Amino acid sequence: MAVKIVVAVTDGDWFNQLRCMPDLTEVNFWSPSPKSFRALQPGELFLFKLHAPINMIVGGGIFASSTVMPLSLAWEAFGANNGVTSLPEMRSRILRYRKLDPAATGPVEIGCRILTQPFFLDERRWFPPPPSWSRNIVSFTSYGTDIGEGAALWEAVQDALGPADSLHGFAENQSRFGEPALIRPRLGQGAFRLLVTDLYGRRCAITKERTLPALEAAHIRPYAEGGEHSPNNGILMRRDIHSLFDQGYVTITPDHRFKVSRRIRDEFENGRHYYEMDESSVTIPSIASQQPDKSALVWHNNNRYLG
Repeated sequence: MAVKIVVAVTDGDWFNQLRCMPDLTEVNFWSPSPKSFRALQPGELFLFKLHAPINMIVGGGIFASSTVMPLSLAWEAFGANNGVTSLPEMRSRILRYRKLDPAATGPVEIGCRILTQPFFLDERRWFPPPPSWSRNIVSFTSYGTDIGEGAALWEAVQDALGPADSLHGFAENQSRFGEPALIRPRLGQGAFRLLVTDLYGRRCAITKERTLPALEAAHIRPYAEGGEHSPNNGILMRRDIHSLFDQGYVTITPDHRFKVSRRIRDEFENGRHYYEMDESSVTIPSIASQQPDKSALVWHNNNRYLG
């Protein structure tokens, strides 16, 4: 099976910050400009290469998703997994890359390329990009594994990783990487949040609220109780409704109706705003595979909802 591989340029600061962090499950390979990225599909390989004069491929990960997000949300979702130590540092670096006044204020949007199962090679395992790589490339280029350079690049990654490297389960059903193939990304909390936010059109599924800082990706079945960081275990909600959902004061039925528990009135002598939404229809994605998992909704109705 032919798949694509992207080799993207990064700087040493991003790489050095992340390779010192243990047990990373996801990273944000961000772009300072809010550019869309459509070069890969989820499950394909994304490699990063240091700037010249080093000019070597030094690591990579499994591409999970791409989106454009406000800097503040990217920091909230990924924190130090953005390859910086703080939000002010990240903002300063973005403004420097854009050649803007470092004292500039106002909202900033960036491109987010989310990688799962990231790996950072020891220096002795770094390897050069394909011969056709041009030093004039400042962003990325892609290669198909069905042609010479792409196939050689796939093999080079295998050799660099070595047979003893488990790569956090990167290719758990294959001998090392085996033949080129899509690898299922193992989403983390940050990737889950951004994916769910985009799937729901950046609107609360219940209230249609569009103020992005007020929205959160809610797990239907909590991760700590057997749920996954998968899009069909998530629904985008306004923060207050998310809190009520987690505590069982509201739920969503398997036929996508919003239900409000009588316990809000009994315990808080309040809740008029929420009762006005009782039995309202919940907006869900149009693609069936991205819709809330019915078994997770049943679990929430039976195990969390207070009735």
